Amino acid sequence: MTHERGYNNMATLSPAGFLTIGTSDLEYRMIGPAPDQAPTIVLLHEGLGCVGLWGDFPDRLQAATSAGIFAYSRAGYGASTPAALPRPLDYMHVEALDVLPKLLDRIGFRRGVLVGHSDGASIAAIYAGSHQDHRVQGVAMIAPHFVVEDISVNSIAAIKQAYENTELKSKLSRWHKDVDNAFYGWNEAWLDPRFRSWDISEYLAYIRVPVAILQGSDDQYGTLRQVEIAQEECYCPLDVTEIPRAGHSPHREAPQTTLDTISDFARRILFVQA
Repeated sequence: MTHERGYNNMATLSPAGFLTIGTSDLEYRMIGPAPDQAPTIVLLHEGLGCVGLWGDFPDRLQAATSAGIFAYSRAGYGASTPAALPRPLDYMHVEALDVLPKLLDRIGFRRGVLVGHSDGASIAAIYAGSHQDHRVQGVAMIAPHFVVEDISVNSIAAIKQAYENTELKSKLSRWHKDVDNAFYGWNEAWLDPRFRSWDISEYLAYIRVPVAILQGSDDQYGTLRQVEIAQEECYCPLDVTEIPRAGHSPHREAPQTTLDTISDFARRILFVQA
C-alpha cells in the first residue's frame, strides 16, 4: 500500500493505500476508474465496519454499474489510524461536516453517489443535508439511523456482552488493527445516556437529490420507524425497499436483492440521464 499526500497528485492515487486526512491515515480501496475520471460510488461503512468488511460487494457493484467504487475506513477502523477515545457523541457530524468533504476533494471526486450502511448511512444523510454539493447526485442508505430507538440501544448493549464474553472480539480483530478502539469507540458512544437525544432527522428536509433506503424487515438495530421518518421529512424523490428476512446487513444477508436495488438506483442516476 502507498501513502498519498497533497491535493494535486491524482495520477499517483493507487488502487489501495492510505490517504492522510487531518491527523489520520485512512485506508482505502478503489475499484475501476478513478474518481477524477468517471462517476464514482463512495461507500461509507457501518459502526463496526471497514474496507475489508464490505466483502465482495464493492467488486460486484462495480461490475453491475461500471462506475468507479471508492471505499475507505474511518479513523479507528480497519487499518486506519486509531481514533481518540471516548468518541464525541457528535462523531457522525464530525465525519460528515469535516472529514468527508476533505476526502471527496482529496480523491478528485467529480460526480457520483454516496452509499452508506448504518452509521455510514447517517453520515451520508448529514452530508447531503448540509452540503448542497452538485457532485453528489444521489444517496443510498442501508439500514440508516435518524433517531435512537430502544431496539438499537438494547442490541448494542447485548453486543457489548458478546464482545467481552464470546469469540466476537477475536473475529473482529481480523478486520481492525486496534479492535478495542473500533469497538468501544462506537459502542460507548451509543450507550451513553446522553446519546438517546441524538436526532438527525432535520437534515433530511434539506437533501436535494434522489434517495434510496434499504431496510431489512428483521433488522435487530432499527425498525421501519427510520423509514417513516424519512418519508415524513424528505422532499426529495425517495425510493424505499424493505427486504424480507434480512437483518441489519442486507448486503451480506440478501446480497443479490441489495446489489440489484443499489445498482439500479446508481445507474439510473449516473448514466441514464448522462
